[in-house]
Amino acid sequence: MRHDEDAEERFAALYRACYGRLVAQLYAITSDLGEAQEATQEAFVRAWSRWPELLSLDNPEGWLYVVAQRIAVSRWRRTRRTVLGWLRDSDISHYEGPDLGVIVLVEALRRLPVAQRRALVLHHMGDRSVAEIADVEGVPVGTVKARLSRGRAALAALLADQPLGGVSVDRSDAELSSEEVRRAYRKP
Repeated sequence: MRHDEDAEERFAALYRACYGRLVAQLYAITSDLGEAQEATQEAFVRAWSRWPELLSLDNPEGWLYVVAQRIAVSRWRRTRRTVLGWLRDSDISHYEGPDLGVIVLVEALRRLPVAQRRALVLHHMGDRSVAEIADVEGVPVGTVKARLSRGRAALAALLADQPLGGVSVDRSDAELSSEEVRRAYRKP
């Protein structure tokens, strides 16, 4: 397939604008940076092979996110049995674990319903507007707003009195503000 220079530059611009954000979003969902990077790279490879089609889309980043998420899920399913087998047969007690704040946040996110988790990650980490999330998720704007509100409230309750990368939440029934969620996502 032959792409003209304008198409190549538009693809490169999309890559520069979206790659880091997509990796961060997938990392928050999968909690595996390597998998997030590989799924994002594979999504861009697939996007390049379909680039003429993607040029006609209103939201090629949304397409990339959906494809990368599906790739990550497929890879996770494929490797899960291998990893579980390795863990059964290996002594991993001498490895250092991740930062406590990251563990607390990821565990809290895992306990949220998937739709709420995706909405929170896309909005607070991906800097997506409510309308963009609604478009990517294929739901009404009001549904996204409800997911964000409920997700924040649930996350605040789960993180009550937990240290989180320098952010300590000491209220169990209040919602986290957008800034508190953003600070929690940042590495200390």
